[in-house]
Amino acid sequence: MQPVIKNSQVNRIDVIRPDAPNLAGYGDYHVGVRTLTLIDENRVDVLNTQQGQPNTLYDRSLTVEVWYPAALGREESPGGEYRTITRNPEISTTLIGQGVRDAAPNLTIGRCPLVVISHGYPGNRLLMSHLGENLASKGFVAVSIDHRDSTYDDQQAVSSTLYNRSLDQRAVIQRIDELSEDESSVLYGLVDASNTGVVGYSMGGFGLINNLGGGFSDVALSSPMAPPNELLAEHAARNPLYAEHLDPRIKAGFAIAPWGMESGVWLAEDLAGITTPTFYVAGDNDTISGYERGVRAIYDNAVNSDRYLLTYQNAGHNAGAPYPVPWEILDSPTGEGADHYMDPVWDNVRMNNVLNHFATAFFGLYLNADSSMSKYLDLSQEGVNATNAPPGDWPGFPQGSTVGLTLEKLLRGSA
Repeated sequence: MQPVIKNSQVNRIDVIRPDAPNLAGYGDYHVGVRTLTLIDENRVDVLNTQQGQPNTLYDRSLTVEVWYPAALGREESPGGEYRTITRNPEISTTLIGQGVRDAAPNLTIGRCPLVVISHGYPGNRLLMSHLGENLASKGFVAVSIDHRDSTYDDQQAVSSTLYNRSLDQRAVIQRIDELSEDESSVLYGLVDASNTGVVGYSMGGFGLINNLGGGFSDVALSSPMAPPNELLAEHAARNPLYAEHLDPRIKAGFAIAPWGMESGVWLAEDLAGITTPTFYVAGDNDTISGYERGVRAIYDNAVNSDRYLLTYQNAGHNAGAPYPVPWEILDSPTGEGADHYMDPVWDNVRMNNVLNHFATAFFGLYLNADSSMSKYLDLSQEGVNATNAPPGDWPGFPQGSTVGLTLEKLLRGSA
């Protein structure tokens, strides 16, 4: 028997399996990556606001990872590392990908659509780094957020996340838009923030649904988890000012296991406010966000939008979003935190490959107006419901590689 060589593994986020669909691989552009800190001034400080007292305000800082098409110098080559904290905050990991730290942007291709990536509770900005790099290689600027009070090493009461998540997403869009017009910024001339998509996983999906027009119900406002002073009323369907605060720059939503429907955050009628095209991703064994009364219920009731539902059969809450479990956790005495990245049935790399494929198609169609992408999304003859598309009949998928997947589509006005 060969001896086990510890610490020899490599945590790659860019692995493409031989059976991956066509759009899963990296695109034509080199990938640059930078870490920025963005400030949203005069935000309500939920954690330091007391019920019945005036709201405390603060400047909320958000660390973001920015992936973009890059122009590499003669001495630069693709590839780089990301050092980050894991779900077990006592364990750090090094991820290996294609991004080149602080590479010069490729400004020859014009302004790129913006895709904002929003993690779960808890999570961090690198949890979906496989997607960020992948999209940047295809001509998008992907910006992934460390949501304050909601990361592995600073997780606080969920009340802060409930109030701040949709605001963080909108604030990042605004700040990136400003930087794209600032001649002193590395992002100057690179980003078209008027053409934005948002990816939200779990609690990130909760914020996304709210930003797409899903105003919160009175059940959410009265929840024991809700922040003080009825702060969630700002995001509520009954608030006449709620719709005015939505950001018209968001042209497409990609909601992965969005949390909240099973917990009463939305009633069916609240979801009628969503008019933006949305791609939903779920595992039908998701015990966190729920499936039939959770993600599928959001999909079914968002009747005023064109929408898709990709289901990983028998998968749980981690379907598609997290990169594979780091070896540093597997190599630890207890393995604590491993379940945050793993699925009992599905291989993470396969799930990531499928997710990257459909994100490429969806944002290609709705942000780039590339009609050639529609063939990957409209699988049935009518383009309405492709649940029963047989294995091998999906464009871009090798024969037999769609086993365990279903893809559905409903048009605006359909229920």
